Amino acid sequence: MLRICRQLIGSLSIITPALTVHADPATPIVEHRTATVDRLSIFYREAGPRNAPVVVLLHGFPSSSFMYRDLLPRLALRYHVIAPDYPGFGLSSFPPRDRFDYSFEKLTVAMERFLESLNIDRYALYIQDYGAPIGLRLALRHPERVSALIVQNGNAYAEGLSSGWDPLRAYWQQPSSENRRKLQGWLTQEGIRQQYLAGVPEMLWPRFSPDTWTLDWALLQRPGNIDVQLDLFGDYRRNVDLYPQFQSMFRKHRFPMLIAWGKFDPFFTLDGARAYLRDVPDAELHLLDTGHFALETHSSEIAALILDFMKRRVEPAALHQ
Repeated sequence: MLRICRQLIGSLSIITPALTVHADPATPIVEHRTATVDRLSIFYREAGPRNAPVVVLLHGFPSSSFMYRDLLPRLALRYHVIAPDYPGFGLSSFPPRDRFDYSFEKLTVAMERFLESLNIDRYALYIQDYGAPIGLRLALRHPERVSALIVQNGNAYAEGLSSGWDPLRAYWQQPSSENRRKLQGWLTQEGIRQQYLAGVPEMLWPRFSPDTWTLDWALLQRPGNIDVQLDLFGDYRRNVDLYPQFQSMFRKHRFPMLIAWGKFDPFFTLDGARAYLRDVPDAELHLLDTGHFALETHSSEIAALILDFMKRRVEPAALHQ
């Protein structure tokens, strides 16, 4: 009987065709990697040809590189795209506060060292929310490395801060424990959800994946993370202090600039989006019918804008370097 079974299995293996799976060449593969930088593990997503122009995607609060999950493969059809997580965010190292200074300057240094560890010295920056002060600090330090700025609801002007920032302004002026506690209203499960949905017409809500705020909230619940975020809320005033330097940099270096702005953003105003045009008159401004996390509803539109912009404004300049 055993011999008969073996013969039957052998015959089946002869007549059963091998299954071959071919990857779609039009769909870039996104790889998930880590780099060690100053004893920190920096998680990042990477895709696209290594010899292509580089686009670095810098995420906002309270998100991570996960916010670029749809945009990244679209851009990788033509560009080498990298999306890191900052220390304390996403899947990067989360050292305790007594071992790491959670400030925007330190996050910038970590991103600078991260890019240098990958031997990347020329890149377009996509900046959103926290990614704006981090990316613009990088540009201040090394303007020669920046091929373009892609701004998506990332502020650099005083008029861009809505009244929703009033509790933070109060904390900056008087950093008392009471004013610090008041900021925790943003750091709840519903508060994180509202970071995505606030101001957005309800007809667009079904486009938002609950995975976003669910992941963000899970990571924020790690012991000590709420205090890290409160530290960064307090430190954000130093970004506001740098706004005049950012604006002077725009005028001096005239980086090619694309602005894709969710016009229902309750945190960063339309005046803040338009203000860029004062310093960069040839910046390309597009107002989108969405909110703060515009990629959740308009990733294909934003990808198309970036691909067109990069092809016209960045690639020709690269040929003459």
